[in-house]
Amino acid sequence: MIDIDYLEIGQDLRLAFRHRSGRGPTLLFLPGYMSDMEGGKATAIDAWAERQGRAMLRFDYTGCGASDGKFEDQTLAGWRADVLAVIDEVVEGPVVLVGSSMGGWLMLLAALARPQRVAGLVGIAAAPDFTSWGFTTEQKMEILQNGRIEEPSPYGEAPYVTTRAFWQSGESLRLLHAEIPIDCPVRLLHGQADTDVPWMWSLEIMKQVRSADVQAILIKDGDHRLSRDRDIALLLATVNGLLEAL
Repeated sequence: MIDIDYLEIGQDLRLAFRHRSGRGPTLLFLPGYMSDMEGGKATAIDAWAERQGRAMLRFDYTGCGASDGKFEDQTLAGWRADVLAVIDEVVEGPVVLVGSSMGGWLMLLAALARPQRVAGLVGIAAAPDFTSWGFTTEQKMEILQNGRIEEPSPYGEAPYVTTRAFWQSGESLRLLHAEIPIDCPVRLLHGQADTDVPWMWSLEIMKQVRSADVQAILIKDGDHRLSRDRDIALLLATVNGLLEAL
């Protein structure tokens, strides 16, 4: 396993990352909300990259995993800045972003900010604008009035915590209301049994992204995580197909 390294981003904060050298473009994995670089999909792609001699980078956002900071102090804009810092200061040359759930939102934001660096996108249950459609009116009022909301997580004991700062940051970075001026190839994987991020949002991304080279792959019995062996195999085949086409 590649050792953890750190990128200083100021204010006594460091981003933890694992960077594997190899043929480019570099694969850059963007985890979902309350996830980190040691998740099953990130490590599966990293292992595949090692076998194929491909460059790969995975990292933890500020306040997540092995990176510095407190999770509840973070915002979507701050995590976008983390992604851009890694692209600007760690990776050389073009990158292909692989974004899972919230990471799919961040991959779109990063592609908009660095169009000359981002060569392709692969979304896994991508969830742009989830601060808008992912909460009921009552939940949004609770976030605004109380400054936070806690929801049970089906993936662990720790509850999902959403702060007012994160929610407001997300609302300011919504994308799906207009054309998204991204022109690189985009691949979107989504399970139709996903109870967290409805699969129709991948079709909305497909509609709004300007690129003509956008494909959505729907898995009828796939859940939100898409972590079964056959889901991982499809993900790796999709990543490989995109890289080979570049």
